[in-house]
Amino acid sequence: MTGNTLEEKQLPRSRPRFKKKKPGTAAMVIRRVLLVFFTIILAVLAALLGVVYVMEKGPSETARNIFVISCRETSAIKWVPNIFLSDELVEEIAAQNTIKETDDITDPDLVQIPSPDNAGSAAEADPDIDPDGDGVDIIDVSGSTFKGKMMVVYDPSRVFVGISGKFGLEEQGKTLPEIYASYDNIIGAVNGGGFDDRPGHMTGGEPWGIVMSEGEVLWGTPMYYSWDTIGITWDNKLVVGKMTVQEAVDMGVRDAVKFGPILIVNGEPVEALGDGSGLNPRTAIGQRADGAMLLLTIDGRQSNSLGASLADVRDVMLDFGAVNAANLDGGSSTNMMFNGEIINQSASLIGLRKMCTAILVRGKE
Repeated sequence: MTGNTLEEKQLPRSRPRFKKKKPGTAAMVIRRVLLVFFTIILAVLAALLGVVYVMEKGPSETARNIFVISCRETSAIKWVPNIFLSDELVEEIAAQNTIKETDDITDPDLVQIPSPDNAGSAAEADPDIDPDGDGVDIIDVSGSTFKGKMMVVYDPSRVFVGISGKFGLEEQGKTLPEIYASYDNIIGAVNGGGFDDRPGHMTGGEPWGIVMSEGEVLWGTPMYYSWDTIGITWDNKLVVGKMTVQEAVDMGVRDAVKFGPILIVNGEPVEALGDGSGLNPRTAIGQRADGAMLLLTIDGRQSNSLGASLADVRDVMLDFGAVNAANLDGGSSTNMMFNGEIINQSASLIGLRKMCTAILVRGKE
């Protein structure tokens, strides 16, 4: 016998063996993931281009026209119609589907506002009008391609232009809730006039054309240049039309913004050509003969509300009795607030848009 113990006769334990990774395995996985990712992106782009091609080259001329003018009205994708269509054809389609410009200016005498002693008497006489007594009604509106809301303000003296602050290309605008909150005793609001939104300058701080707020001219030089003006006079009448800053001042305008087109002047609807524009979110302002101010927002770019044409907006204003009306800034700017809350569906995918001006409604004193 050798004298070795059992433990001494046992074979040594085998150590766990790990398989070495081949060099470059991690890099190969990353490459494959990126390949899949870019393949999906290319497939999506190809599908989108296919949709654009069908819309622009497909059998329906009406669908093509609506698609083209809807895109042209959207600053972020206004170049899309030119992918498969010539510049000349795109311009022709736009010219044949629009609201005609008008040189008419509001006749303020067509609006007869009740005296302060009788202001709101129509609403008080009918319990179905303004049942809560706040002087404002919110009414749902709809059409074949859109849903929206109409704010009726029975006392037009409560409506004015609110501003974001200092104006300029390097200045920052404010969202509608921020403008709303910067004023005291505000009950309602919609977005206002246009502003510069060129790529790289989307700060919402530089207005287009004229801006007047509570009697002060804040933007709009030179004084002799004519703008599509949407104003409210000191006697609380909506005036719309092409005018200079000086002409607006001479007419007694206290609040004003620039946008358009003008939709109704002196009770007469402006003529619509073709489909009267594309389908998009819209904001508009109007006034009835009894002085009640009308603020309209139309939701758009959504499954349950594609949007409205300018002709649709004009017709809604006519249905509500507007004798003067004009289109305000729309698209992703379109928003309506009431009692501190946004009550429409915003079309913006990246949050509320910054802007220069808003149409505000004061609460009752």
